Amino acid sequence: MKIIELINDWLWTYLMVGVLLGTALYFTIRSRGVQFSMIPEMLRLLFESGKSHNNPNIHDKPGHTISSFQAFTLSLASRVGTGNIAGVAIAIVLGGPGAVFWMWVVAFIGSANAFVESTLAQLFKVKGHNSFRGGPAYYIQKGIGKKWWSWTFAILITLTFGLAFNTVQANTITVAFESAFGIPALWMGITTTALTLIVICGGVQRISKVNQIIVPIMALMYILLAIYVIIANITAFPAVMKLIVSNAFGFDQAMGGTFGMAMILGVKRGLFSNEAGEGSTPNAAATAAVSHPVKQGLIQTLGVYTDTLLVCTATAFIILCSGVFDCGLTGIELTQYALETQVGKAATWFIAIAVYLFAMTSIIANYYYGETNLNFIHQSRSIIYPFRIIVGTMVMVGALSTLEFVWAISDITMGMMTLCNIMALLFLGKYAMRLLADYRHQLKEGKDPVYYSSTIPEIAEETACWPFEKENTQKN
Repeated sequence: MKIIELINDWLWTYLMVGVLLGTALYFTIRSRGVQFSMIPEMLRLLFESGKSHNNPNIHDKPGHTISSFQAFTLSLASRVGTGNIAGVAIAIVLGGPGAVFWMWVVAFIGSANAFVESTLAQLFKVKGHNSFRGGPAYYIQKGIGKKWWSWTFAILITLTFGLAFNTVQANTITVAFESAFGIPALWMGITTTALTLIVICGGVQRISKVNQIIVPIMALMYILLAIYVIIANITAFPAVMKLIVSNAFGFDQAMGGTFGMAMILGVKRGLFSNEAGEGSTPNAAATAAVSHPVKQGLIQTLGVYTDTLLVCTATAFIILCSGVFDCGLTGIELTQYALETQVGKAATWFIAIAVYLFAMTSIIANYYYGETNLNFIHQSRSIIYPFRIIVGTMVMVGALSTLEFVWAISDITMGMMTLCNIMALLFLGKYAMRLLADYRHQLKEGKDPVYYSSTIPEIAEETACWPFEKENTQKN
């Protein structure tokens, strides 16, 4: 365990924070702040995505594709999970209230990475049997042409999401239910594993339908509960905001070393939660049928805000407004206790149920990311069935492991995967910027933006999933 902690600390302290935020700042400048300037367009696209299947501008698509909104909720299902409830609590305990500020920074600046990676996923996606497929492994191989690089990412994301992250989800479920109802970890592990295996056998269509219903409802209920806590403690709210900012930049924190810890923990838990630049959400973004890659890039950017600025912030305010963040508890137990002090014992039960639903949707989406990348390596059902068994096994392992172990393993695999993806974004980001310029130009002309592979002729052969030119589309 000590070796794992040393690797984890080195990876994040000396490498990840600078690379992740530096790349995000670079794309923010290159895109003229796309994550800020195009928020109205993001909202418009999200609300209109339900009509996408009747839109004649959407290019040729295979049967049973999913809508832009379903792709959004699929990625949101992975984002909104234990990282929002347990991860935020861990960050506050270990890094202080200032960690919350750095979570916000990761969301605002890091969302530029989210836009680039999801736009690239759409650009280089391929047609699968029942839906589109894509993600970093696909755009690395098609855009950069390095098979070893694309295979490395595919293996890392399969290990991270299919295995490591699911141990975190299962562990949090177990701790929450043991605290709320006294149910032993073994029984929760068996139940969660069985349900996981039942659902993941249904494919991406079933996964997207389940997530489309559960995620928005549970997230809204949780946010409303946080708003109630804030209103009930409204007089303390200014002091809470001051505490967050002062701990993020305060002189005392810098001298004591907790300034750096606040930044590292904020970036760690922020990335685990919103996944901006990590390389996971592009796998969901690629599945949508849209008329222009930038459309899904913008919608997925909105997912970063939804996750961190709403759900993570809700958890932070529940803990800090209650004033119990230094009570000795951590993880999901701290969030449960904080809410219990505000609304009673029933809050512990609500958090347990909420985290179960959040974690289950995350496990389902995590599995899909692993399956997509295994299909990239070898398109055969013969490796999918064993993978499902391994995923179920890791859910059981997570339920019976310690909190420190599952989070440490997840941080290491997440860091390696993110580095692999960020390097690819630096190589291929120029295409996302050209797509954004094309999209803005078409909007300025009053058009509903449509993309043709001939727009960027040097990669037309690698983006054959898109129609080559307007004339060909009209003939069809």
